[in-house]
Amino acid sequence: MTVDVLRRPALADRRARVAVAVLFFTNGALFANLLPRYPQIKADLGIGNAAYGLAVAAFPAGAITAGLAAGVLVRRFGSARVAVGGTLLTGAGILAAGLANSVAVFAGALFLAGAMDAFTDVAQNAHGLRVQRRYGRSIINSFHAIWSVGAVTGGSMAAAAIALGVSRGPHLLFSAVVFAVAACVALRHCLPGPETEAEPAVETGAEDRAPLPTRAPAAGPRTGWVLAALVLIATAGTLVEDAGMSWATLYLSDSLHATAALAASGYVALVGAQFVGRIVGDRLVDRFGQRAVARSGALIAAVGMGLALAVPTVPGTVLGFAAAGFGVATLVPAAMHEADELPGLKPGSGLTLVSWLMRLGFLLSPPVVGLVADATSLRVGLLVVPLAGLLVLLCAGVLQPRRR
Repeated sequence: MTVDVLRRPALADRRARVAVAVLFFTNGALFANLLPRYPQIKADLGIGNAAYGLAVAAFPAGAITAGLAAGVLVRRFGSARVAVGGTLLTGAGILAAGLANSVAVFAGALFLAGAMDAFTDVAQNAHGLRVQRRYGRSIINSFHAIWSVGAVTGGSMAAAAIALGVSRGPHLLFSAVVFAVAACVALRHCLPGPETEAEPAVETGAEDRAPLPTRAPAAGPRTGWVLAALVLIATAGTLVEDAGMSWATLYLSDSLHATAALAASGYVALVGAQFVGRIVGDRLVDRFGQRAVARSGALIAAVGMGLALAVPTVPGTVLGFAAAGFGVATLVPAAMHEADELPGLKPGSGLTLVSWLMRLGFLLSPPVVGLVADATSLRVGLLVVPLAGLLVLLCAGVLQPRRR
């Protein structure tokens, strides 16, 4: 009688997983430190909703402009180095945005931060998928869950700084330095070697789960349609995230008259619930399939935020943003992973395209919501959240069903 022995991932692989988690954490925390400062920046610059929406759209505009270069940089310098370099420059851009004394400087700093964030996003996901291949099982959702932890931490840091009366400059400088140091330490423990090397999976026993699917050699016309649907799914997820980032604080403070510290809880609730959804996401997908999980989450987001907008109260709105965050939790990781496995595409091509194109949601959402808010109300503009849920319901058929 023989007994299969489960072998844990090598120490270097476990350290690399922690290092990638640190990179996701810093990426989530950096920008979240700026978001609760938006109402104060908007008031100091004396701009309306439409101008504000156009200004904050500079962040995704920078990401769109620079995004396709991420793949070239990753192949040239390695995903870990690009992720860390992008983190350092993102922090510098966010600090400059917080200190801006004009709309032009504010938008320009956000453009720089968005471009660098695009490099970090592609690079850290590419490195995370390298680590996942070594593990031989899905761990990508856990990295995105850590991003949500970082976002909650960053938002909470900003809320605390506001409550304590700390000005933007010292607050954002402290944030940039702390997370820059964390990223540089993480770099020492990332995987070595070129991005093209084959990643050996960990040997497991017979009772372990089936290996992750491998890339099929052939491609067909369906690949393009599937890729387009995956982009729409990921974009829907980013639309909801942007609603929390760009408008939750403003809606709670201006429309519902919440205090500055309490207004920050809308975004914190969204990313906090998103974290919970990503923590349980792998188990839910294994049991019910990504298609069912995405459709159920889309329904939760649409109904939850729809009810919050229909009956506007501060507690109800915070719960609505939480429902939206939980509902879209697995969308971006699922779209990135499935795009990276599409047949007929070079390694990393599907991931880069989805990451680049989904940022159109961040680019288009702020000005559109701002224009609608100026013409009607911000409450009407935030209908983008339940509409994003309906979009996922229409496109989720391209995702993997439950394994038989």
